Amino acid sequence: MQTTTKVSTFRAAAIVAALGAFAGLSSQMVPSVTSFTGQGATAAAVAKTTTAAAAVARTTAAAASTTAAAAVKAVTAAGTPGVSMAAPAAQAAVQFASEEALRARIKWVPVRYAGENLKTLDEASRLLLAQAAAERAKLGEVGLSFEDVYGVIWAETSWIPRTGMGKNGVQSLGLAQFEPRTARGLGLKNPNDPVQAVYAAAVNMKHGAEWAADKIEHLKLTPEQRAEKIREGVSIYYNLSIKGRNKWDGQNTAILPVETQRHITNVRLGAEKASDIAEEIVI
Repeated sequence: MQTTTKVSTFRAAAIVAALGAFAGLSSQMVPSVTSFTGQGATAAAVAKTTTAAAAVARTTAAAASTTAAAAVKAVTAAGTPGVSMAAPAAQAAVQFASEEALRARIKWVPVRYAGENLKTLDEASRLLLAQAAAERAKLGEVGLSFEDVYGVIWAETSWIPRTGMGKNGVQSLGLAQFEPRTARGLGLKNPNDPVQAVYAAAVNMKHGAEWAADKIEHLKLTPEQRAEKIREGVSIYYNLSIKGRNKWDGQNTAILPVETQRHITNVRLGAEKASDIAEEIVI
């Protein structure tokens, strides 16, 4: 990552100090997750440990990202011009604070899906929307980060906006696959608008993390285990109805529908993909 400024030495040092911790953390957030189905208890244990470590790394990075963004905002507010930053959430928050600015920066590319010619956002645009949404929704307060936002959209649509159909016969719309009732509850006016939809997804994830924290409050968990369970809870909250999600007690994930368990896995894989992209792309 690179940090380029056209400011005084003091202000430049302030930015670098604020972002340095996050840059160091993000470079460690690319664990390898492999499916160990049928390969024995030892391999499964290794996978679980790796997953938990990755969850804690993203949690720590979320807090560092929020701190970095606040520091950069403070410097910018003081009149610092021409700041170019590689720290993802901080950069998105400072440079692309409005929906209009975000829409102006996103780019669409053609993609073939299910026999149809559709459009998807390019990788830089995906990362930008995930970063801005995570910052605006203050996901760091609940231990989540832009990687988690990216992961949820990845699990829902692979970042290809479209209309889906739930088992209840209700359509789900856009990148984040919101049903009309859920969209209204989140104040989402247009589920097909990518900027609005990804932000609403981040808000919904925050609700899910708070709900999950209440559900597992009675459990004795290590920080690593708690981070993993919070993320499980986010998928469960996002993926299931109120009746379905309330069956979860923090320990019985294995009894949930296979679609929900797949959602948990795909969010994790999507979050890892976001970490890889963030190391390669400076928006």
